[in-house]
Amino acid sequence: MFETLAALFFAHILADYVLQTERMVMTKDRPFTLLTHTAAVYVTAGLALGSLDWWIAVLAAIHLLIDIGKTLWVKNHDDGVKPHLIDQCAHLITIGVIAASAPDLWENGIWAAKTTGWGPQAMLLIAGAIYTTRAGGFAVGKLMGPFAAGAPAESLPAGGMMIGQLERGLIYLMFIAGLPAGIGFLIAAKSILRFDAVSKNAKAEYVIIGTLASFSWAIAISILTLAINNGLNGAPLLEIMPNSN
Repeated sequence: MFETLAALFFAHILADYVLQTERMVMTKDRPFTLLTHTAAVYVTAGLALGSLDWWIAVLAAIHLLIDIGKTLWVKNHDDGVKPHLIDQCAHLITIGVIAASAPDLWENGIWAAKTTGWGPQAMLLIAGAIYTTRAGGFAVGKLMGPFAAGAPAESLPAGGMMIGQLERGLIYLMFIAGLPAGIGFLIAAKSILRFDAVSKNAKAEYVIIGTLASFSWAIAISILTLAINNGLNGAPLLEIMPNSN
């Protein structure tokens, strides 16, 4: 099951955050864009699994329905962080249900015999890194949209985005390396480095909210990735620190 889950997770990240362009996101209300993205979901899942099983078509169809629902919500309500998070949770739940319902999708694919077990783990770690850094940027950006007036007036172009990607990437690496305690040092270091800028900003809450949101996303996705990785290795799903015995 976990091999199938890792491959589908990897395919989802490729379809939603690598192959889906900003223009596609902005024109998601157009049928052609929706169908193009759905085709990308089908192709990436098929390639990741090395299979054309009918379950992949089911995955693509459900993905399309979820995207239609999100598009309608955004069009009639708002384009904030809420529909984005609901959309991603729905996709992840779909992937989990399909992996549980058809756990042999990976084993029946052409890659199972050729990768000798390392394939799903490699796909999982790559997907986790992209989801933590790139997808986290989209989520935090959606959250911070209503607070844009409180953004620091003087900053490097895209500086905040780069800082966010780096800090989420470091958190991810610390979890994967079994060193989550190092996150405390990262928080302390950022607090010291940003203290002068924040202390002079009447709307310091903007920086605090963005930082906490970025850290929370990185920690959540890192734990999710580790849980799937533990499942691949037959370890307890919530085991974070490596066994010292």
